[in-house]
Amino acid sequence: MSQLGRRIVLRLPIKSVAVAAALLLSACGLSQSPTGNAESGKVRVVAAENFWGSITAQVGGSRVQVTSIIVNPDTDPHSYEATPGDARLIAQAQYVILNGAGYDAWAPKLIGANPVAGRTVLTVADLFGKKEGDNPHLWYSPAYVDQVIDRIASDLGKIDFANASVFTQQAAQYWTVGLKDYHDTIGAIRQKHAGTKVGATESIFSYLADGTGLDLVTPYSYLNAISEGTDPSAADKAEVESQIASRAIRVFLFNSQNSTPDIQGLVDKATSKGIPVVKMTETLTPAGATFQDWQTAQLKDLLQALGG
Repeated sequence: MSQLGRRIVLRLPIKSVAVAAALLLSACGLSQSPTGNAESGKVRVVAAENFWGSITAQVGGSRVQVTSIIVNPDTDPHSYEATPGDARLIAQAQYVILNGAGYDAWAPKLIGANPVAGRTVLTVADLFGKKEGDNPHLWYSPAYVDQVIDRIASDLGKIDFANASVFTQQAAQYWTVGLKDYHDTIGAIRQKHAGTKVGATESIFSYLADGTGLDLVTPYSYLNAISEGTDPSAADKAEVESQIASRAIRVFLFNSQNSTPDIQGLVDKATSKGIPVVKMTETLTPAGATFQDWQTAQLKDLLQALGG
């Protein structure tokens, strides 16, 4: 079997996990309208991934309690196995945030298996008309992130109407102050290096290439195949190897959470040709970082690799 098929793993089907979790939660009396923490009065939020969780925690501030499900930088989110504990978290939440577009397909199944009145669900992909099969790495689009911040503030304001203006103010503060270095670094890359040809191991970088103005020349069919855990065509493989061998790209971007021997071989070839390799990850690294610190650190590595 190809090394690129590593995401096909043996595990209990998600539907079975969801149904089992639903039965467990029903037996525990958790199939009811969610409420905030009785002691704190905070809105209880569950994010499927910690990048959306980090943003929500900063928009909501002291008035939200955020729990993210996928937090381990060593976890491949595409093949994450949901647990009854995840279903319990979602059942108790007032607000659930999913990425969508097939990235966290386990999450809507858990929600559907345990319907709860009054729970608000934000599926980020739906905001932008993205569906399964489209590039799901939406948090790598600066434009999408900005829109999601506004939507989160709006949703929190509807759940906790008394603090709606506070959420709006905190979202504005987060955009102008919290994300300033993030936006400034993106602007610096666009101003100094727009049009520069770069390569990547998978589609995680595609949206950010648009945001920074870089020319991502790796065939999209190759990027998508690696992201989906399938074999790229022979023609695409040859094209990527040719771009590296001829030094047709200035920088090679590497998703370290989706690495195979074939991908590592490309990284080694790029390094041997003197092409800087910039590592990227799908989730917060380290796990306790904020969204902006994580993204800005990667962007600054990219800016330096491009020549500053």
